[in-house]
Amino acid sequence: MGVQSPSYSVTMRLRYPDRAGQLGRITSVIGDADGFIGAVDIVDVRKDTITRDITVNARNEHHGEQIVSRVREMPHVEVISVSDRTFLLHLGGKIEVTGKVPVKTRDDLSMAYTPGVARVCRAIHAEPDASFALTIRRNMVAVITDGSAVLGLGNIGPRAALPVMEGKALLFKEFGGVDAFPICLDTQDVDEIIETCIRLAPTFGGINLEDISAPRCVEIEERLIPQVDIPVFHDDQHGTAVVALAALENSLKVVGKNLGEVKIIINGAGAAGTAICKLLLSMGAGRIVVCDREGAISPDDSDDRHPLKRWVAENTNPEQETGSLSDVIRGADVFIGVSAADVLSEDDVKRMAKDAIVFALANPDPEISPELAAPHCKVIATGRSDYPNQINNVLCFPGLFKGVLEVRASRITEEMKVAAAKAIAAVITETELSPDYVIPSVFDRRVADAVALAVSTSAVDAGVARRRTKPAHLGTG
Repeated sequence: MGVQSPSYSVTMRLRYPDRAGQLGRITSVIGDADGFIGAVDIVDVRKDTITRDITVNARNEHHGEQIVSRVREMPHVEVISVSDRTFLLHLGGKIEVTGKVPVKTRDDLSMAYTPGVARVCRAIHAEPDASFALTIRRNMVAVITDGSAVLGLGNIGPRAALPVMEGKALLFKEFGGVDAFPICLDTQDVDEIIETCIRLAPTFGGINLEDISAPRCVEIEERLIPQVDIPVFHDDQHGTAVVALAALENSLKVVGKNLGEVKIIINGAGAAGTAICKLLLSMGAGRIVVCDREGAISPDDSDDRHPLKRWVAENTNPEQETGSLSDVIRGADVFIGVSAADVLSEDDVKRMAKDAIVFALANPDPEISPELAAPHCKVIATGRSDYPNQINNVLCFPGLFKGVLEVRASRITEEMKVAAAKAIAAVITETELSPDYVIPSVFDRRVADAVALAVSTSAVDAGVARRRTKPAHLGTG
């Protein structure tokens, strides 16, 4: 059935007779239709009528239409207009470019533009790295997609992907103070995407690849990194891996288990699943079994033509387990799902080890309902905001890019990703840890600065920072 959500909220402007009981009848009709009333506002009062805006959350678009239809059927109630709040929020886009300096006098103009700007151009021509100090590169990230794997929507193309990339840019600014600009490419050719990114690099301080289908996304990132002098980060891979590692580190503390000893099942052998696997292996995990639609991936699959599956086959499943997800999950301490809805059953969770950890991260519908899993595991996390322990990439990418931009890093190392994960985990003190609190809230404003400080320090230690002194304001909150 799903739950009512602001994502599917409508505002109905209703005119009806201003007499006792009428508003109650309207709200009863909405309630009987399973609508969730969020606000009731008076718009106008006349001698015999009243006009109100009533905002209602629905489960989906069809449910919203049903609610409006029920209200239309009421006698003496006129539906003047119906507004979709989500579409209204997107009118004209969600971001804009604004100037940082005033241009109100002739002097302002002569410094900001010609002739004064020529001096700055010559300075950058003489010392190209000065562009990081004297232009928007200092704090600007390109959010780049080809629209081939957008959210749960699939290959919808660059134009339809733009609202998501705008949203990403909005989150960069809101949570990390990082300027970001969406760039949606009208090509899905790997070589063309790489070449375009190379040509765009002089304008930006970093590149965030987004919503590009696997395995192309892996190839694009791997080939692009050595060809540009700014960090490249595919968030669907590494952002997910960083936040999952942070949550797992705290979850293991809650259950009193060690990463090097636990049996971990990762369901989903795509870009995100493989990135999680690589990061966990780098941290000392040894007993990892990865499953795809056909079941456990074993060394026998090492000749597979799919590069991600081939890598998994060569680097995981040391005990060479075979069979379906239900077969190999027996005795597992940890389940991490980056796959599809309802692939994990209640019986599967029952077969896991005592004090099991379940990360069901498929969105919008997880691999198993938390209500079904909860009685049989110690910790459960999802990608959703309406359950505890939301594993969301916004905990990673704003702070990570804030850190790399502050020290003008040329690339992002594995050590920097681990540093980011540990910083996210450390926001929650050991006295605060509990099964329902293993990962900070996405609205915890401490996170971005903690991640930025850890990442910038790691970048300097790794020798990939152009600016070797950490800015004094980093980490001050």
